[in-house]
Amino acid sequence: MHLLIPAAGIGRRMGSDRNKLLLSLRSQPLLSWTLLAAEASQQISWIGIIAQPSDWLDIKEILANVSLTKPTQLIAGGTTRQESVYNGLQALPGDAKQVLIHDGARCLATPELLDRCAVEIRHCSGLIAAIPVKDTIKVVDAALNIQSTPERRYLWAAQTPQAFDVEKLKQCHEQARRQAWEVTDDAALFEKCGLTVKIVEGEETNLKLTTPVDLAIAEFILQQRLQDVTTC
Repeated sequence: MHLLIPAAGIGRRMGSDRNKLLLSLRSQPLLSWTLLAAEASQQISWIGIIAQPSDWLDIKEILANVSLTKPTQLIAGGTTRQESVYNGLQALPGDAKQVLIHDGARCLATPELLDRCAVEIRHCSGLIAAIPVKDTIKVVDAALNIQSTPERRYLWAAQTPQAFDVEKLKQCHEQARRQAWEVTDDAALFEKCGLTVKIVEGEETNLKLTTPVDLAIAEFILQQRLQDVTTC
């Protein structure tokens, strides 16, 4: 299974003026934890890291420190996530039939989650990891007046990895370029093209690290995991 890791952003909401995936979490860059999960995955055989060339030197140092055994390629990122994924798709090896796309900022995803998604995508054309929404959600207007309250049992919070048939996703991206569509993730693009996207249950701890508070929570989660391993 081929894995693309979009890692081309800047961590402004993290209060950083550099790529937040280069920030440290328990003495390792955030990107290291994502790569270690990919290395431990039984299904992933190839890794593409989509990043700005200005970060490549730092990422090469990370790669040297984590000592990956799987083929890994650096791919130039775009100005948006959508453009970065497009670049990643073009750089996939010719034999890639399905692809996992996993945000580097979700560095707490387990190898088991990556494997579940990798296995399931062989039986459908598109899927995302997601978890049921716990809170009651309100739809509001521009003045913050509540317009409706969707039924919670139909609401799921999207995560990554997302996984797709490579050829179909490439076609969706080409259509998006022709139509000048802008979407927030590849599942939305798949939906916009009238294609079905399935849900695979994700993990509560699969947080997207966006703010300093998220970083503190991730620190706690990793500490608990390491303690669990020690006591086993």
